[in-house]
Amino acid sequence: MKSLIYTIIVAFLIIGCASTDTKTMDVASADTGSDTIRIANDSLEYEIIIIEPGFNAWLVTQRPRGFYGENFLESRNRIYVNEFNQRVLQPQRFNANLYFQQINYEPNIHYGYEVNYLLYNYFLFFEQRYRQRFIVSRGNRF
Repeated sequence: MKSLIYTIIVAFLIIGCASTDTKTMDVASADTGSDTIRIANDSLEYEIIIIEPGFNAWLVTQRPRGFYGENFLESRNRIYVNEFNQRVLQPQRFNANLYFQQINYEPNIHYGYEVNYLLYNYFLFFEQRYRQRFIVSRGNRF
């Protein structure tokens, strides 16, 4: 269980930057067998590191980069991050081993397509792997 905690801490490391300028992204992934993805801008003002067994293998089965628009990814990530952070604040209701640290994702910062794409897909992976639901469809319930 400790390794899960450390994995999730590292997986959700996003440090907010001070400006809204677009940054050049450096995406580094070890070899294809690695489950570590690091995305950072050149000045290292923010980064996301995902260390989760099976994430890379799962990611290649998902919709490719460019399928979703950046606005779609940003809006979904805002919803996911808000819900995730609410669950961190409710350890009596949600598993504190899954939700133990808030994610610093500022809506007025332009993180770029790659960060938003990987964060969005990580939330989908997280939902599937840990059987969690963040976004519930508000369709007809007759």
